[in-house]
Formats: sequence, structure tokens, C-alpha cells
Amino acid sequence: MSLTNEPSFRESVELMFNRAASLMNLPSGLEEKIRVCNATYTVRFGVRLRGEIKTFTGYRSVHSEHMEPVKGGIRYAISVDQDEVEALASLMTFKCALVETPFGGSKGGLCIDPREYEEHELELITRRFAYELAKRDLINPSQNVPAPDMGTGEREMAWIADQYARMNTTDINARACVTGKPPHAGGIAGRVEATGRGVQYALREFFRHPEDIKLANLSGKLKDKRIIVQGLGNVGYHAAKFLSHEDGSRIIGVIERDGALYDANGLDVEAVHQWIAGHGGVKGFADAQFVENGADLLEVECDILIPAALEGVINLTNAERIKAPLIIEAANGPITSGADKVLRDKGVVIIPDLYANAGGVTVSYFEWVKNLSHIRFGRMQRRQEEARHQLVVDELERLDRYLGDAWSMSPAFKEKYLRGADELELVRSGLDDTMRVAYQSMREVWHSRDDVDDLRMAAFIVAIERIAASYRAKGL
Repeated sequence: MSLTNEPSFRESVELMFNRAASLMNLPSGLEEKIRVCNATYTVRFGVRLRGEIKTFTGYRSVHSEHMEPVKGGIRYAISVDQDEVEALASLMTFKCALVETPFGGSKGGLCIDPREYEEHELELITRRFAYELAKRDLINPSQNVPAPDMGTGEREMAWIADQYARMNTTDINARACVTGKPPHAGGIAGRVEATGRGVQYALREFFRHPEDIKLANLSGKLKDKRIIVQGLGNVGYHAAKFLSHEDGSRIIGVIERDGALYDANGLDVEAVHQWIAGHGGVKGFADAQFVENGADLLEVECDILIPAALEGVINLTNAERIKAPLIIEAANGPITSGADKVLRDKGVVIIPDLYANAGGVTVSYFEWVKNLSHIRFGRMQRRQEEARHQLVVDELERLDRYLGDAWSMSPAFKEKYLRGADELELVRSGLDDTMRVAYQSMREVWHSRDDVDDLRMAAFIVAIERIAASYRAKGL
């Protein structure tokens, strides 16, 4: 089937929203208020580069201000346009509501290929973009807080934070204007890996429920599950790494822009990642079968498929041939609305993007709180925890001496028990709890309502109900 029959990314998001809203008893005016994008700012600015002025086009979209500040990443990509940014902003609204981070939804983008510019040139461009947004309060700790997205990372966030601080020299909370910063610039431990870690925690929670595993025509736990990952960028790499190293899953396929790698026995994720970093793609990697047309690997038999790069990679042209019984959307909008229906009709279970990749915004929330409180997590309580644990260990050692060979502590117990939680452990604990609670809220709707037959609709219903409650509390 031709892709001309496919709705756009924005239309796909709206179709999915409409399908969920049709199952709810919302006043039409409130439904429309939740659906529409509040505002989009388009900026065109010039930067002198290589002896001439180059003009760039950027966007910042605010979907919903039912809670403030609004939150959402800034992406650098040639494909960026207003429709894409507005669709991503709406997904952020529903994502934040689902995982109960107190933000509205926003998104930004700059139409640029960052690979075409030197680092100092990218800094000039980023700082000018940040200036244009900040002077309109589209970057502000209490109103609009960006984060990294495709094509951006810690470096760009540090530049943005510094630019905002230069413009607001007396704002004590200036560092909270953006999240995803490097640790030495006000960032938080675990933020870089957060979205990939969230994917891992989402799958772990799914596999805690035998009834859900059975619906996906699977059995057992994550160990030895065959996984194919599309996109080994930040999200895909960390998800694959954690699932293979910590859960014993087998990453049998990796799809990248220049092709794909396949090994039924499992790929060495770290080796593949290092190869991509050094060579710009997977071609030439020796320890796996190379597949020229990487998209073909989406259709290979596996247990779990993780699309972790671009939107629309699973569409009406290939949905019928997808063999994975479980798909988890690590990217935003990787399955079009048309493909979503095809897959559901086939019995495929889809863990949706607005839940599966919420790890990033969750840890961004922790970073924002850290910046506003001006103290790192764990600083006040870590040593006190260790002192209390020492009391228990001392008593156990006294019993150990008294009982002799009849009983003794295992060698590693004392070391592990005595160590108080540091910032990274607290961040992971908070993220794990968030992903568990959010899944359970979706699952309750999924299993309790006869008119809800998939997790995506359950997620939208939970999110829309919370947003509606927030608007009602405001008097709307």
C-alpha cells in the first residue's frame, strides 16, 4: 500500500487522541481545549558564519498550559517543521500527565543538520536560538523548560543554560531553565541514560504481569528474549545495553541509517556502539551479518521490537509483515495510526510511546527539582542512613560472634547494606517507581473496560482524564 494513504505524524496523534476521547464523556468544549495546540512561535534568525550571514528557522510550540512550566525537548534536524513540533508537543502533554510530572507539554526544533557545522558554529547558532526564545519567555524556569532531543545533548543544554543566565543575571533559579545539562553545569546523575533506562523499567513491569505476557503470546521473563532495536542512538543504545547486560535478553538485530546487523545468538551491543561512533554507521562491522536494506530487519521474527529513532518507521507498507508479538515505542510516533490498527488486528501488543519513553521527562523533572532546591539528592540523608544501618550491622556481628559457625553474614552483605543511596541510585529508584505506577494505571483501564482493547488507548484515557481534572480545577 502506498504511503500516500498515510496520515501525517500530527494527524496520527490527533486520530489516536480522537479515538480515546470518543470513549470518554467529556464536554465537547473541554475536549477541544485539550486537543488543540495553544501556541507556536516561529523564529527566523541570522548568524554570521564562514564570512556570510546564514538564516535559520526554529520553532517552539506550547500545547497545553494546564500545568506550568511546560516541558519538552529541542531537536536539531532537517525534517523539523511546525506540524512535527506541534505533534511532539501534544505527545509531551499526555506523557507528562500519564507519569504524573507536573508539567504541560511543549516542544522545540531547529531546521538544521548539526553534522554540517563545527562545534564553535553550533554554539553560536544555539546561543542565538536560545536568545530568541528566552526573550519571549519560551525558555524560563517557571514557564517553559526545554531538554535534549534528537540532534541535541548535554553540550547544547549547557550553552542554552549559560545564555539564559547571561540574560537574567539576578535569577537565582537560572539553571532550572533547561534540563539535560552536564553534571558539572547543574545536571543530574542518570539523565543521559534516562529514556533508555525507562524503556528497560517499562519492559520489566510488563513482564511482572503473566496475564499481559500471555496477551502478547509470550511466556517467561526478559531473560533470553530476542530483541531487535531500530536506532542505536542514545535511547536505543542504553535500552539495548541494559536489557542485554542486566536482564539477559539477546539483541539479535540493530538497524541504523546505513543498514542493519543481525546475529541470532546476540550482538555485542557495546562493540556495535563503538563501531558506529568510529565509522558513522554499522557497515563494515565484522562480527555480524550485514543487511543492506536495514528496514527489512523490522520484519524479522523476534520477541520484542524496539523502534528507537524516527516517527513512522512502521506504517501501512510494512505493518502486515511485522512478526514481533510485542513492540515497545522507544521513539516518538514510530507506528502510524494506520499501522497501529493493522498490528492490533493481528494481536500485537504495543507499549505506547507516551509511556515507554517517559524516562527522559521523568528524570528531567528530578533535575528541575534539584536545581530549584539548590542541593543534590542524597546530600542530607546518605550518611545518616549509613549510621542507622551500622547499628544493625553491629548487632548482627555481635550475634555472629555469639553463634559462631552456626550463622554468619554473607561477605557482600555488610558492604552493600552499609552504603547509603547516592544521587544516581535515588534517581533510578524514582524512575522505577514512576514507570511501575504509570503502567499499573494504564493496565487498570486496559483490563477493566470492555471498550479499551490496547495500552495506547488506556494511556490516552488516563492522561486525558488527569488533564481534564486539572482544567476543571482552574474553573474551565
